[in-house]
Amino acid sequence: MHEVRLWRGWVAAGLLAVVGYYLIPADTFGANLVYDGIGLTSGLLILVALRLHRPARPAMWYLFAAGQILSVLGDFTWEYYEYVRHEEPYPSFADLFYVGSYLPLIAGLLLLVRRRRGNAGGVLDAAMVATGLGLAIWVFVLHPVAIAGSASTLERFISTAYPALDALLLAMLALLFVEPAARTASTNMLGIAAVLLLVSDVAFSVATLYWSYDGQLLDWGWMLAYVLWAAAALHPSMAAPPANPKTDTVRRVSPRRLAVLGGCSVLAPAMLFVPGIGADGIDRLVIGGAAVALFLLGLARMAGFVHRIHGLAMHDDLTGLSNRRHLYEVMSEALARGEAHVAVLGLTNFKAINDEVGHRVGDRLLVRFADRLREAAGPGAVVARTDGDEFAVLLPDLGAGRRLVATVHDPIRVDDYELLLGAGVGLSDGVGATDPAEVLRRAGVAMYAAKQTGEPFRRWSLALDERTSQYAELGAQMRAGLDSGQFRVVYQPIVAVPDLRVVAVEALVRWEHPERGPISPVEFIPVAEQNGLIFELGEWILATACRQLAEWRTELGAPAPDRMSVNASARQLARPGFAKTVARTLAAAKLPADCLTIEMTETAVFQGGQAITTLHELRALGVLIALDDFGTGHSSLGLLQTVPVDILKVDKSFVDNITETGRHTVIARSLIQISEGLGLTAVAEGVETAEQAEALQQLGYRFLQGYYFGKPSTHPDFTLALDWAS
Repeated sequence: MHEVRLWRGWVAAGLLAVVGYYLIPADTFGANLVYDGIGLTSGLLILVALRLHRPARPAMWYLFAAGQILSVLGDFTWEYYEYVRHEEPYPSFADLFYVGSYLPLIAGLLLLVRRRRGNAGGVLDAAMVATGLGLAIWVFVLHPVAIAGSASTLERFISTAYPALDALLLAMLALLFVEPAARTASTNMLGIAAVLLLVSDVAFSVATLYWSYDGQLLDWGWMLAYVLWAAAALHPSMAAPPANPKTDTVRRVSPRRLAVLGGCSVLAPAMLFVPGIGADGIDRLVIGGAAVALFLLGLARMAGFVHRIHGLAMHDDLTGLSNRRHLYEVMSEALARGEAHVAVLGLTNFKAINDEVGHRVGDRLLVRFADRLREAAGPGAVVARTDGDEFAVLLPDLGAGRRLVATVHDPIRVDDYELLLGAGVGLSDGVGATDPAEVLRRAGVAMYAAKQTGEPFRRWSLALDERTSQYAELGAQMRAGLDSGQFRVVYQPIVAVPDLRVVAVEALVRWEHPERGPISPVEFIPVAEQNGLIFELGEWILATACRQLAEWRTELGAPAPDRMSVNASARQLARPGFAKTVARTLAAAKLPADCLTIEMTETAVFQGGQAITTLHELRALGVLIALDDFGTGHSSLGLLQTVPVDILKVDKSFVDNITETGRHTVIARSLIQISEGLGLTAVAEGVETAEQAEALQQLGYRFLQGYYFGKPSTHPDFTLALDWAS
């Protein structure tokens, strides 16, 4: 804040000083004192700014300060002639300082341009502007001054030196201004200062050539240039690091730039229509040379446009990586050589991160990840972005593909976020393939297989294609089964001990295929997850289960179970609107929300994002949340801190050997203690014998589920548990 006040204060003070200068009678000691004070203060403030901002490379600013001070020395020298010797010579030793002041300014700008290079198109644009500007200065200023008959050779040289040096200064600044990423508030002020110098020097040269100029009318331009040089140094952006524009991306050319470049292109022939221009042989030679130069520069610029448009068609806008079209081109060449080794990498949790932190951070995350992937792939690879969160890499060999797994090992920092991506990697070669799309398809199949199994990477094999074909066939049969009513819902009791009352039931889906017979959920649920039928199937199970509970409550009264448990998949929870679907279903069945329990596995919410949001929305409705298969995942205890949970369902693996002394008993005891400590309800799953039920009850478990109390059935008998108790 202090630095902002300083440079703004200097600009305000400088403007007031310029106004005050014109309130003082011209050519008086007071007026010259103000003029010299502005210039000297400007040079000193640049040195102050160096101490204040401490830029990484201060040399150019020392040169700028030297240029200002040399110019002030020229003012002092001229005033010595005027007030001490009562002379007004032109040229004089003052002009030596004035001309000399341009050299450190130009040298400083040269250092700035070298630090903040633009792309090749920007250099060509700057060259066109400089050529057009130089032609105009030659025709209207330099040449008329050079041939002025009444002026001496030295006078003509000095008069032409000022605008020529200004043009050189502006030509270098044009290299900055054509590159948007290189512009800062500081460089903008440097550019305006250089323009003011050019305008003032050209106006002075023209005025002294065609009229008898003697006064302070043009002094405002030089004084404002002084002010802006210092303001550029005082502004905090003077210490900004050099821009690093990407040279392989295509930027939109603004209408303003097109207008400037178009004007420069036609400037040379337009000069010939100006009266008096072109009659001189030297003018014709210069105009002709400029026309040829502008034509060649324009031709090179158009060739650059074509090249960059081709680059745009072959590269991804966001990351700068190759796109699918370019990947197919290089893969075709690799196939011809028998070297088409491809890895496809699919991010597993990018959508959840994108939903949670926003698209701006998500885009920057993709850019950072793309840079990391490019580095891991190595110099001989071609890295492409083939979809929103999928990347493909053409590798020298498949062994190099294993290095890509490391790209998701460490978190990526974006703004204030530490974000960890997950990914599956599929590997494939071109053996037996003639089409790049086929090689990419194989790697994609392997990638999806790696995601499903949790492997870091998977290599394509014919068996994966066979499984994919089976999945596609089973998916089609599922579609037909849903339409024809082949699915049914069965219910398994959850019993409270020691009174053995059925307090809840879990809804489970079964598929009775007319030809294949019963098909296990282990087979068809993953297929439904993959092809999206899980949404339709899940809504049908939820609606059927809620209607059934409402019927039991009406028909049975007190013996009816209190709650219905329904499983929700990872994709259902990750889809916005699931909580609204649950609310509509409960309202249609006329059930209170606390009659429903939504069960989900740890993997369904492991990635966070929308799934966690959905659980909080369900909790707000009053629906209970159960964490199924608890204890089998590596993040179980951590989830209890972030996920709203009411019920822990202890996995069957801890119940199977509960009657034996060992670690299973220790773990089962620890889990019930955790549940009681957190105020949660624990349900032991997979109880198959009376001994297991008794052992669990002794450990403190009050709710049990398993075949011992009843197998899943469409019409469970809620009195069986009571019969066993008797």
